[in-house]
Amino acid sequence: MALDGPAERRDELVQVEMGNGNGVAPPQPLRPAGRPAAATAPYLDRRLRLNPNAEHKPQDYSDVRGEYAPVVYSALERHLPPSLLDADRDVKLHFMRDILARYWPQGERNKVQRHKEYRQRILHLYKPLHEELYNMHPSEFFLPTFLEAVRSNSEESFRSFMTEPIPGVYTFAMLQPTFCEMLLEEVENFEKWVHAMKFKIMRPNTMNKYGAVLDDFGLEAMLNQFMEQFVAPISRGFFYPEVGGGTLDSHHAFVVEYGKDRDVELGFHVDDSEVTLNVCLGKQFSGGELYFRGIRCENHVNSETQHEAVLHRGRHRHGARAISSGLRINLLLWCRSSVFREMKKYQKDFPTWCGECQREKRGRQSQCVKATKMAFLRGAGGATI
Repeated sequence: MALDGPAERRDELVQVEMGNGNGVAPPQPLRPAGRPAAATAPYLDRRLRLNPNAEHKPQDYSDVRGEYAPVVYSALERHLPPSLLDADRDVKLHFMRDILARYWPQGERNKVQRHKEYRQRILHLYKPLHEELYNMHPSEFFLPTFLEAVRSNSEESFRSFMTEPIPGVYTFAMLQPTFCEMLLEEVENFEKWVHAMKFKIMRPNTMNKYGAVLDDFGLEAMLNQFMEQFVAPISRGFFYPEVGGGTLDSHHAFVVEYGKDRDVELGFHVDDSEVTLNVCLGKQFSGGELYFRGIRCENHVNSETQHEAVLHRGRHRHGARAISSGLRINLLLWCRSSVFREMKKYQKDFPTWCGECQREKRGRQSQCVKATKMAFLRGAGGATI
């Protein structure tokens, strides 16, 4: 997979819907219907901790059913204000649900409910082609060199097999060819089934008109393990901690298709993720190279190796050039952190990772230095000997 350097500057913000689109809409405050306000009222003015309390042991939420996985609440609990850490579990749960609901307006909740019903119908009717794909088998899915690096869990071990063609973008060999082939066959089998059943398929996002959401036909549990066990160790402490890489707790996994009778290219955009894994599964094609530009926050965003993985921040602006021949299919795993998304609300700028925020900070520092020099010169000019 070829990776180009800077492309022509295009700063238009890609406008897409929140949820399954490529952009992120600002959260709207909302208290879910039926949620007791009094339970969390004393804590509504409290803010989450920027850094998690590593010594605090979260309570067990495995029995909690709802829109979010139990691990989301366990991760978020470490960021609760000190006054809440020893509160009853129900109080903490209400508080965290109120926070999470701000990202989920009622219209989105209704959309998610319809999607859940759609998914349940598929799971009831669809018969998998490769059932072994639906459970995690590390030695069969991943290359030995990658597994050894994960076991070592050190920056040195990860960098030993990675290349960094562009700052913050890493490429490496990750998946077994047999896994890629089985996944391609499973997707093709699902699409044939959809066509035969005259079933309307939900596409991965608003920018891709072809492809399928892997979570919709039963791969969600396996791919959640994929993220937690094999992506999070890389992003947690060594590469992307500043954008929530250490608190990944949900994902959106899908494949996209590029070809003559498919999507031809993908315009300049950012992903609705904190960390993105992009793996080219095949098949034979030419063109379609990825290109990257600077990393931006919401305020400033506007194929030789067949199975190479690309890991990057979701906010790293990028696109895919037009494919000139053949068919290209990519696996995308958007990894998300509900904790990071909540913490972003309390920041005005992001100079640790947004290039434009960095430029503005340097500009303010430069103006401050100039003002200090002018004040000094004026003072020196008025001094007498």
